[in-house]
Amino acid sequence: MHSSGKVYITGTSAFMPNPPVGNEEIENILGMVGGKPSRARRIVLRNNGIRQRHYAIDPVTGETTHSNAQLTAEAVRGLAFKGDIDCLATGTTMPDQLMPNHGVMVHGELGIPACEVVSTAGVCVAGITALKYAYMAVLCGQAKNAVATGSEQASAVLHARNFEAESEFRVTELEDKPEIAFEKDFLRWMLSDGAGAFLLQNQPAASGLSLRIDWIEILSQAGNMEVCMYAGGEKQEDGSLRGWKTFPASEWAQRSIFAVKQDVRLLNESVVYQTIGKPLEKVMVTRGLTPADVDWYLPHMSSEYFRMPIADCMAAVGFPVPQEKWFTNLQTKGNTGSAAIYIMLDELLKSGKLKTGDRLLCFIPESGRFTGSLMYLTAVDHA
Repeated sequence: MHSSGKVYITGTSAFMPNPPVGNEEIENILGMVGGKPSRARRIVLRNNGIRQRHYAIDPVTGETTHSNAQLTAEAVRGLAFKGDIDCLATGTTMPDQLMPNHGVMVHGELGIPACEVVSTAGVCVAGITALKYAYMAVLCGQAKNAVATGSEQASAVLHARNFEAESEFRVTELEDKPEIAFEKDFLRWMLSDGAGAFLLQNQPAASGLSLRIDWIEILSQAGNMEVCMYAGGEKQEDGSLRGWKTFPASEWAQRSIFAVKQDVRLLNESVVYQTIGKPLEKVMVTRGLTPADVDWYLPHMSSEYFRMPIADCMAAVGFPVPQEKWFTNLQTKGNTGSAAIYIMLDELLKSGKLKTGDRLLCFIPESGRFTGSLMYLTAVDHA
């Protein structure tokens, strides 16, 4: 196998489970913790700008309709690729199980011939690290084609039933506030389900537009930043993270150890500069990137709350991009974590708004321990 030195996204697909869920319907589907409506819900929804999202939950029975692996497999099927896949790279925040890895479970759901499978861990950046693996596999000629995915099935851990033990535990402690702590409740109104998949090849598709991957930069700031978003552990007073394996099993439910949690104070004060400011400062130097080189800017935002802080930070580091160049579908698709950039690019590519030669800058942050990622793409015609 040889490499042309270029890699193209020649197919995109997104899969959103079940009909969209409006803001007033969420608590009916996710349930009420301790039988009481959330006090954080309205404030969080007012700030995050999300109007609808999708959950892999049957609204009538409350049962799960799709596992994470099944969501991902649906997105891969949506590519309608006729050949054999050489390399399957999957990224997700929380797979269905601790082991084996998410990728082999997706491979099993698909039932396709033997292929290389890799899975990347992380939070929102897991989708882009999977994509970078797929890109490098094709770039260096190790694979003729590769499929990369990002997927989330957050609803299963956001459901009220997961917090009943903690809620009861807190009541028995005679706390005057039985509701779950804000750092957990906050996320129940932020996260949703969905999956996306890209087909990567070393030449453009025979018809329509393809997206040439020019570069992908991933930059972790964990060397000087503490953990901000986490699951399967508890943050300590000194800022360190104590992992689930050191807690007795009896405390896993009482303390909602496996719930997704976020240090909201640290998030608000640090996330923007650490994840967009610093990577932009780097690529302006190493890639010579300028605002004039960007026709479309696709930021993965967890919330509309961050739109102006992101814009202000970009301007402050000398990289202003006007709002009319921004593209996001947060309002209609919700925050789908590692799947978001796949779902956004799929929608933009199929919208008919892109033209040959358009250059796209994609921004994918995660507050896990503050990683920022930038991807630069060029729309090309088969000719």
